[in-house]
Amino acid sequence: MTISMSPIAFTIGDMAIRWYGIMVALAILVIILWMLWEVKKGVNLSSDTVLMAAIVGIPAGVIVSRLLHVIDNIIIARFHPELVLTGSVIDYLEHPGLIVGSSGLTIYGAVLGAALGIWIYSRFSSFKFGYFADVVAPAIILAQAIGRIGCTINGCCYGLGTSMFCGIVYTNPESYAPLGISVHPTQIYEIIYLLIVFGVVMLLRRRLQPEGSVFLVYMSLYAVWRIGIDFLREGSPFLLGLHQAQVIGIIVLLITVPLLAIKTRWARAESSV
Repeated sequence: MTISMSPIAFTIGDMAIRWYGIMVALAILVIILWMLWEVKKGVNLSSDTVLMAAIVGIPAGVIVSRLLHVIDNIIIARFHPELVLTGSVIDYLEHPGLIVGSSGLTIYGAVLGAALGIWIYSRFSSFKFGYFADVVAPAIILAQAIGRIGCTINGCCYGLGTSMFCGIVYTNPESYAPLGISVHPTQIYEIIYLLIVFGVVMLLRRRLQPEGSVFLVYMSLYAVWRIGIDFLREGSPFLLGLHQAQVIGIIVLLITVPLLAIKTRWARAESSV
């Protein structure tokens, strides 16, 4: 399969608006609309709580997402300076002015940062974070799938070279992927996996207790995926030869799996979200 579509949707003056940014904005909108729809259906949350959570969670997600990207680059630059010379890695300690930007974001940072921001907000509000997390979990999964559509068009997050029938070849010079080389469509693999996880979460969301268990299931399933799929993705070693996402995935599993094993139990459908 060949992708010749330009990653740039349109330009405003000298500013190029990429499809990736449009898809990220759409993903955020989907989460907000999902939550407002759940409020309309009668969940124990108010629309004001949802909107305030968005106001807190979105910037928190962006900040932590950017922070993880910067930390990733700093560590790689220290242990693999040759990658700095090739321009594939930015040494932010040498160029601190580049820290503020949006060209490098991580999905883990977005999810964990938004979760942290909303958790802090919940400490000063009347809603329970675990309950909120279970309600929003399916929307996060759909949002990630939408974001990966942007990645597919953008040519970022591409896989290693492959001769398999499912490989994709990028030809547009604005793409971030190497041109004219068949690579694993890891973005598309993830979209398919996320849709499966969405189905699993929708089946479990009324069947698990205590509150927050469904969100932990989602985090666990995604962690397993990132640990595995990153062996097929281009990237720089972060720790022990693993990518940053793989290291974070292992940490997430070390936290979520014991919590699920110790606390999670089946519940009657009508007693949960």
